[in-house]
Amino acid sequence: MLIRTLPLPTPLTIPTEPLTPSAFAPFGSVLTNPAPELHPSAAAASSSSSYSSSSSLLPQGFGAVSANQGTAIQYRGLAPPLRDLYAQAPSGRRASPRTTMFVCGARELEPEPDGEGEGEGGNGGRSKSRSRSRGLFTVHVLERHPFTTQTFVPLSSSSSPSSSSSPPAPVQYLVVVAPTLPPSSADTAFPAPEDGDGDGDGSRQKLPGRGMPDLRRVRAFLATGSQAVTYGAGTWHAPMAALGPPGSAVEFVVVQFANDEPVEDCQEVALEGGKGGGEGEGEGGQEDSGSKIKVRVAGQGRRGHGASKL
Repeated sequence: MLIRTLPLPTPLTIPTEPLTPSAFAPFGSVLTNPAPELHPSAAAASSSSSYSSSSSLLPQGFGAVSANQGTAIQYRGLAPPLRDLYAQAPSGRRASPRTTMFVCGARELEPEPDGEGEGEGGNGGRSKSRSRSRGLFTVHVLERHPFTTQTFVPLSSSSSPSSSSSPPAPVQYLVVVAPTLPPSSADTAFPAPEDGDGDGDGSRQKLPGRGMPDLRRVRAFLATGSQAVTYGAGTWHAPMAALGPPGSAVEFVVVQFANDEPVEDCQEVALEGGKGGGEGEGEGGQEDSGSKIKVRVAGQGRRGHGASKL
């Protein structure tokens, strides 16, 4: 639900960062294999028991145990629990867990002017493959789900092409987030949970509150197909932006809570010069002239777990 249009006094261009659990911690959590080089059989072999027991090879800090008779590694503490804070929603309407799928078409990137982007992979905007491997993504909308976490899980390590003649590309997508400003008197009209144990899970996780996004501190992370991401409850973020060749798509399974009250499930702000409408509402509307937030995307095509610096 669109709740406000925010002005941006001057244009802003930000670089992408690798998506890592530590870098993304202020906004949510990253789900990725903490030890991709470790095979379950090796972990089981170093255990005194091959079933549901710890191994000396298992990484510490993730609740790792050998499982399934030694054929799997289970990470029980990979990320904080999903959160349902709808007990604090003004409507009093209970939420239910939702599992949906988003098939996200690759976003078109705007070519950079020649000479910009130097130092992020070579020759700036002059690469022949620039339209696929680098460019500018414009942020039109930011949204938050004040009473629920939201998890996006890509289903493949390669994007689905639009035709059989088009080769698949490694999955990459943008995770664009913003901190929350202290609330003003005008923000009290928008429902949001208070800090504290509103969901009864015993945690005291800091919640962002009712304020608007801090447009001067927007950050953009480049994620790969080996990573899923959870937006913390109330975290301002852009609708999912899949990357890849024209006509390709990335499929995500999405897990969250919802009660079907629009202003409680999703609150959107449109940026002046942007388009209204986000997840579940399309991106219709007319684009205005004006200042923009643009993300400089560089280094598409890299594989791995998001740990290398672009």
